Amino acid sequence: MSGFEKRRFRRGLLVRTSIREAPIGQANGKRRRSLALAAPLMAAGMALAGCGPGGKGEVCPDGGRLSRPSGYCVPRYLSLKRGEVFARRGPGKDYPAMWVYRAQGLPVQVVAETTDWRRVCDPDGGAAWVHRSMVDGKRTVLALGERPVPLRREPKPHAPTAGLLKARSLAGFDRCEGGWCKVSAGGVSGWVAQGEIWGTAPAPQCR
Repeated sequence: MSGFEKRRFRRGLLVRTSIREAPIGQANGKRRRSLALAAPLMAAGMALAGCGPGGKGEVCPDGGRLSRPSGYCVPRYLSLKRGEVFARRGPGKDYPAMWVYRAQGLPVQVVAETTDWRRVCDPDGGAAWVHRSMVDGKRTVLALGERPVPLRREPKPHAPTAGLLKARSLAGFDRCEGGWCKVSAGGVSGWVAQGEIWGTAPAPQCR
């Protein structure tokens, strides 16, 4: 599945409130390779989720990693593990579902947690609780804006373009350096400006 679909529950009924398209990446021109988004996205070498860009083993800025229920820092980035994830009002199955995500691989930011539940923020600013079994340590990012995002061969604004990542499409995350982030999709990797993707900002994206 290549779309970001979120369906909201209202008075026991499932109501579709918005569907955010995340089309597969596409390259233009003879020298640009096509970018294909796999569903589920299984890009090799994606870093495990930590605080901001990096792995789970990184030291938290506040030094409080071990005090968290999971042993990892908050906030941190994960991705949705399943193609159907129920987003609940509170940390438990007895809390009502507010919507359901149908976007396997979607990047989310953990902003709070209990032993078994994670409060996540999505790219549209929605916040809800999901079970820990519904999230994965694989890091992904979402292309922002309404136009394709160029993947540069080097972390420079005028570097040659390896391909284009369509707006709202997903890509595997590698790392960020000096305001640029290396991502990959469909076997093609390149550098994008950090402000053109969602899933790398270290600050909480919602509460």
